[in-house]
Amino acid sequence: MVIPLFFVFTFLVASSQASVQDFCVADLKLPYGPAGYSCKKPSSVTENDFVFSGLGVPGNTSNIISAAVTPAFDAQFPGLNGLGLSLARLDLATGGVIPMHTHPGASEALIVIQGIICAGFIASDNTVYFKTLNKGDAMVFPQGLLHFQINSGKGSALAFVSFSSPNPGLQILDFALFKNDFPTELVSKTTFLDPAVVKKLKGVLGGTN
Repeated sequence: MVIPLFFVFTFLVASSQASVQDFCVADLKLPYGPAGYSCKKPSSVTENDFVFSGLGVPGNTSNIISAAVTPAFDAQFPGLNGLGLSLARLDLATGGVIPMHTHPGASEALIVIQGIICAGFIASDNTVYFKTLNKGDAMVFPQGLLHFQINSGKGSALAFVSFSSPNPGLQILDFALFKNDFPTELVSKTTFLDPAVVKKLKGVLGGTN
């Protein structure tokens, strides 16, 4: 009885090992689907697929929010595909802000490298959690919740973030409301903002209607 059980166990172990796939480097030549990118052929995978050098370069903060995000997601860093994580660099000039936004596909962890950043999020029961973060401080932002980062120091600020998905997704609240053709009267009705204020914000952010 022992010998047959041994062979059954050996077969199960061998089968499970045979089904293990070490990685699924993104094939960026193929379309992105619900499950992410298709896998590159192993014969065409190189060490460069597992290395990303862009996070050492400061982002361009000459814009309306005085901030820049440099992503290292699966589209930029193919080796992340299927691994359940990604990275980004956050540069904030003096007065810079990352407006209220969500990542529908991932939770986020942020660590401050330089400067002072006020960061926080709003829970689904509308409780607000925010904190002023100094160099070396870290904060997490649960998946799907509105959150923000503001440079609250006198100089530039730098942070690195990680996500629990190779493609966390992004929706910025201000852009969703004011950088499109969402009719002014509907924005006003659903936000309780004066129509004149809505039109002004649409003018600033490039929205119409």
